Formats: sequence, C-alpha cells, structure tokens
Amino acid sequence: MVDLAEVQTAYYLVAATGVLVAAFYYVYNMSATRKTQELALKAQELSLKSQEQTLTTRQAQLFMNIYQNTMSSEFLDSGIKSYTLELRELKDFQEMEADPEKYKAFYIMANWLEGIGVLVREGLVDIHLVSILESGFIVWWWDHFREGIIKVRVERNFPRYMIETEYLAKRVVEYGKEHPELGISLLSF
Repeated sequence: MVDLAEVQTAYYLVAATGVLVAAFYYVYNMSATRKTQELALKAQELSLKSQEQTLTTRQAQLFMNIYQNTMSSEFLDSGIKSYTLELRELKDFQEMEADPEKYKAFYIMANWLEGIGVLVREGLVDIHLVSILESGFIVWWWDHFREGIIKVRVERNFPRYMIETEYLAKRVVEYGKEHPELGISLLSF
C-alpha cells in the first residue's frame, strides 16, 4: 500500500514542479515581451527618423522651388528696381502706387518675402535654409522699407501690412545672432 506521506511528497513535488514551470514560463514570456517591445521601439525610431528625413527633404524641395523664382528675369528686374525705390512716407507709397512698374517691382519682392515669412512662421521652411541663402536681401529689404511700411500700417489702418516680412527679418536676425559664424548682417536691428 501507498503511504500517505509518499502521496503528500509526490503532491508537493508536482505542485513545486508546476510552480517552477510557471515561473520559467513567466520569465520566458517576459523576456519575449521585452524583446518584442525593443523591436517595436527600434521600428518606431526608424520610422520617426525616416519621417524626419522626408520632412527635411520636402522642406528643402519647397524652399528650392521658391528659390528658383529668384532666377526669373522678372524677379531679378524687380529686385534691381526695388533697390532704387524709397518708402519713407505715405506720399512715397502713393507715388509708387501711381507708377505701375515701380508698384509691380515692389510687390513682387514684397509678396515673395511675405510668403517666405508665412512658411517660416508655420514651420514649413527652416529658418536655417532661408538665412543661409537670403539673409542679406531679407534684412536689407526690411531695413530699407521698414519706416514707410510702419507708416502705411498706421495711416491706412492696416496693422498686418507686411507683418510676415517683418517677422521673417526678425527671425533671420535672431538666427544670425545665434549663429555668428554665418556672418548675417544685422543692420539696424
């Protein structure tokens, strides 16, 4: 006959073996889960890097499309004409409005700068790219026309007039202060 102590010992051994198997299974399962999580994190990191690279590439493409505009003869002519324009008083602005060639030259440049200002403000184009390629013109243009633009804002009750260009010029100057190695002209800011 089987002794009760032997049955109890066998029962304890079976129970202990079950607990041991459960513990091993738990450790194995946790290890597998950790590895799966690590792989998932690595995949997510790669995906984020890929997305960042895609975003950077798209920003560069967008900016280069905008920059290609600066090579058109109409843009270049407008840039040259804008160097001769004055805008210190409202009468200067009214005279410019009366001359279609001057007005067109001013607004081709003004709208181009406004557009870049919006793109920078919205984070669609990196200020680094803009600063490297166009800082001199941006800062000069704003410095040259600032006084008249501010007067037009007040006298025509148009507080947002050229506000994105002002923002852009200030951002370029701020970036230039943060990165003096670029040699960005700060003019009178």
